[in-house]
Amino acid sequence: MAPSWLQILIVVVLLVLLFGRGKISELMGDVAKGIKSFKKGLNEEDEVAKDDDKTIEHQAEKSAEVKPEASVNTQSDSKAKAG
Repeated sequence: MAPSWLQILIVVVLLVLLFGRGKISELMGDVAKGIKSFKKGLNEEDEVAKDDDKTIEHQAEKSAEVKPEASVNTQSDSKAKAG
């Protein structure tokens, strides 16, 4: 059973009487600021993640260039040790 409109109206009136309009509007303003701050933080995190992805790709390209040379050296070293 969902609450009726009359029940919701009674609860709202009681809240306004208990806390006052000013306190409720301050609370809603703080909630809005929190939501904006959260969204801003998520956007900044996405930007940092994109920058990190570029850095990782760049480092991966450099390490890919280095690894084949290192593997060739290890193979020739292992042949020299075996022979």
